[in-house]
Amino acid sequence: MTNYIDKSQQPLLGNDAVEPTTPQGERWRASMWKFLLFSALGLALFIIPFKWEGKVTILLGVLTDTLQASLGDYVVYAALAIVTLSLVGALAVKLVRPEIHADSMTAKLFDVDWFWLAARFFGALFAWMIYLQVGPEFIINRNTGGVIFEDLIPILIPLFFFAILSLPFLTDFGLMEFLGTLASKVFVKLFRLPGRSAVDAMSSWFGAASIGLLVTMQEYNKSYYSQREAAIIATTFSVTSIAFTYVVAKTIGVDNNFIFFYLTIALTGFIAAIIMPRIPPLSLKPDTYHSGKSMLDEGIPAQYSTYQWAVNRAVTRAHSMPSLGSVFKHSLKNLFDIYFGLIPVIFAIGTIGLGLAEYTPVFDWLSAPLVPFLELLQIPEATKAAPAMIMGFADMYLPALVGKSIESEMTRFIVGAASITQIVYMSEVGALILKSNIKLNVLELFMIFILRTLISLVVITSVAHLLY
Repeated sequence: MTNYIDKSQQPLLGNDAVEPTTPQGERWRASMWKFLLFSALGLALFIIPFKWEGKVTILLGVLTDTLQASLGDYVVYAALAIVTLSLVGALAVKLVRPEIHADSMTAKLFDVDWFWLAARFFGALFAWMIYLQVGPEFIINRNTGGVIFEDLIPILIPLFFFAILSLPFLTDFGLMEFLGTLASKVFVKLFRLPGRSAVDAMSSWFGAASIGLLVTMQEYNKSYYSQREAAIIATTFSVTSIAFTYVVAKTIGVDNNFIFFYLTIALTGFIAAIIMPRIPPLSLKPDTYHSGKSMLDEGIPAQYSTYQWAVNRAVTRAHSMPSLGSVFKHSLKNLFDIYFGLIPVIFAIGTIGLGLAEYTPVFDWLSAPLVPFLELLQIPEATKAAPAMIMGFADMYLPALVGKSIESEMTRFIVGAASITQIVYMSEVGALILKSNIKLNVLELFMIFILRTLISLVVITSVAHLLY
């Protein structure tokens, strides 16, 4: 991801910055406007919710929906082109072994190890099978590969286009430094995280899980987060958006209680965020950095108040940024990296996960130990609810699709809320984490998923018993 030089730890403009008639004062004012304008644009795009055509969304959501509508059926051909080029390029680099520089764009996009080459192969294979409707039902059925090809990918392609290109407005012009400094003490004490991770959390809650995760990946690659911090943020704060939470509530039939539904999710997420960083496997992750050393210092010098230092760091960060052209160029490279690296993986992992859920008893077997726990919590129809809970590991929408047939509204409420707070689902968030430099494997992700499920169930069920 983008790796700009960070100069924000050294107050570039110093004490003379308050003098508007000095050269430093002029630079301070120009950089202040740079910070304010571009950060406001980032907030407007990613975080500030508003009502649009009858639903609560963000500006990025409106842009994504508009582009998706404009592309129409052509998004299918875009998806096929992406997975095909991704595979062909990787095969050419792996088999032909041309002389390419390690830091070149070609190496970044196509020089992958055998595991990711296999993921690209199966991703391309599944995509073409689904499009041509050739092959086993396990792959091409509307409820398996069709969910990925027709529901998920048409959203992700336009979403990533706008999200990646506009992400620097949120992360690189001082907003992270400003909010991070203000929130540092709270986030360190509660979550054992840097204050700037507050932006990741807001990006997810008001935008989308993948957006918050993209922020986290970028910050880890820049060495603002350690491996432990990035793993915690990725699996703790990558919650789906308010808008999609409503879709889940409506699907599972509890939208009449949406306010309580959403408040329950917020409370559960808060409690899980306090507990998860303090227990394995997240607590065992090392505090090592992608570049070998931390680029972050959220300490506040004695001569500054918290607010003054927050402003100073934000303005200095904005001053250190290159031209918008350079920012756009870096972002464009990151966009192709996400397209060629992630879309095939989503096809491969997502289709297999949904196929297992639809055609095998795997999730029934996996959920069997969960039934006594649900019965202990006095959840009605525990036997029907248990598989829905486990299916969330494949895709977060599956529990809602399966759980809507449960008669008990209280159980549907619990299943729907749990599907949001589980966070780790392999069709998107899990695949994105595996593709990133954050060192979490499938087994660790499953352990985190189970722990989050157990914690969430205790909290959500307690609230549900009060409501019902």
